[in-house]
Amino acid sequence: MSAADPSSPLPSSNSADRRTAVPPLAWSAQNVVDRRSGIACRREAAARLASDGSPPASAAMDDTASWDRRRGAGRRLSDFNRSAEEGDFNKEQLLFVMAIDAFKRANDKAFPAWTDVLEVIRLLGYRKTCDSEFEVRNAEDWKERPDAPSRIRPRHWENRAA
Repeated sequence: MSAADPSSPLPSSNSADRRTAVPPLAWSAQNVVDRRSGIACRREAAARLASDGSPPASAAMDDTASWDRRRGAGRRLSDFNRSAEEGDFNKEQLLFVMAIDAFKRANDKAFPAWTDVLEVIRLLGYRKTCDSEFEVRNAEDWKERPDAPSRIRPRHWENRAA
């Protein structure tokens, strides 16, 4: 690669090129951080924990550990999730995916809202009949009868003309 090569990161010796050329940035491999890996954040949190013995502020504020889907060492996917990620759905997962797809097509929605997803779930026959297995802050847990109506469609919906 020559100095006059346009793909060269170095400015050429031509005076016109020197006026318009951007000087190379001073950087080293030590200054490059891949934000996607999260390594710098983990190192900072570990340093704070090691320095004063208290957990990092982010851990103190976030008590939703049961919602954390990131897996560390020793945390593996359940068979339920692993098979779905590999594209091998069981009957329940396939029915749900197909129902969501049918809803999206019927309502011309590429991205259904969470209320739409809940509507599909209730129309599939799911009801909240058990206590929650985790606590959700600022939300009241409740149960209903297994044969409770979905309350999604208005009365006499099935009698409407198609």
